[in-house]
Amino acid sequence: MSITAIIVLKIEDYEKFEAAFASRESERTDAGINAKAYRDMDDASKAVVIETVPSKEALFAFMAKPQIQQTMRNATIQESPDVTFLDG
Repeated sequence: MSITAIIVLKIEDYEKFEAAFASRESERTDAGINAKAYRDMDDASKAVVIETVPSKEALFAFMAKPQIQQTMRNATIQESPDVTFLDG
């Protein structure tokens, strides 16, 4: 059973974010994570990622990997993401 995660990120540059996000698609797939990134239409400093993940633990383990942490820094993410998990 999978769950949905909505991740809201404060970013500096959406193009850099988008490029960094795309660069990790194969790692997300390998981790069983299906994700799509969106730009907030009303706030250019906000990106929203909607993901289907195997579990909360799987997402947190993926996000804790050093290479993913480095990618997040390269993506101009300004602060810790706000993560909401949905079941249903």
